[in-house]
Amino acid sequence: MSQDHIGVFDSGIGGLTVVQALYDKDPNLSVRYFADTKFFPYGDRTQSEIIARVIKSAQVMVKSGCKLLIIACNTACSAALEHLREYINVPIVGVEPPLKPAAQNTISKRIVILATEGTVSGDRLAKLKADYGNNVVVDSIPMPGLADMIESGDIDSEELISKLKIALRKPINRGADAIALGCTHYGFLGGALDQILPNTVLIFDPADAVARRTLDLIKENQLLQLSKHEADIQYQVSGSHRLFNIAMDKIRASGGKIPPMTRGNFIDFHGEIVD
Repeated sequence: MSQDHIGVFDSGIGGLTVVQALYDKDPNLSVRYFADTKFFPYGDRTQSEIIARVIKSAQVMVKSGCKLLIIACNTACSAALEHLREYINVPIVGVEPPLKPAAQNTISKRIVILATEGTVSGDRLAKLKADYGNNVVVDSIPMPGLADMIESGDIDSEELISKLKIALRKPINRGADAIALGCTHYGFLGGALDQILPNTVLIFDPADAVARRTLDLIKENQLLQLSKHEADIQYQVSGSHRLFNIAMDKIRASGGKIPPMTRGNFIDFHGEIVD
């Protein structure tokens, strides 16, 4: 049994942007990161598959000592978040495209949402548009293959930058001045986006808002034991740890921020998920 901790779940490496945001705000937090890399990308999975994976993973994470769970995957939140609340009894923080702050801060009244195909077509984004997008023009741009490139550690290659240029050229030329990142993987693209965007374009990453909400819930639920006297961040994946480590090293080498972590053994799926 692991000590009490914050659990962070994603289909891959993208949720580490949320872990970094938590670390920036409180480097003493006890965090366990689980990436279901064996089934990445979730965008290729059916909703029923995603719901089953998320519920099973969350249940095992809670058994390991998770006292607050972050679902750091837009596709997983869109497909499974409301179902998950019926199965576990710890506070849950989800992630969603930061359309609201983008809409509130745009001057031109034109914003862009970069997201996976699953998120762009999902009900969760449709509701966000209905709630906060009535007074702005919203260009929702699906980015097939982009999360896969980042999952392999590529955050600044010529191919990746070209993909971003092609996707953003038209909306930026039409006057869009705010971009909402609708996938946690995309939080690693700050450097690439800075290369191709005018400095008047604002970029909104959901990781910071998720970290703030998490810290609020820690106080509200009196979970102060989650903040220790030294950093304690562990990770585990359901697929290849070797490939995951290679990707982390490549991201760090390219200037991406990932907090210091150690490989953990805090989840035992008895062969059901983890290789």
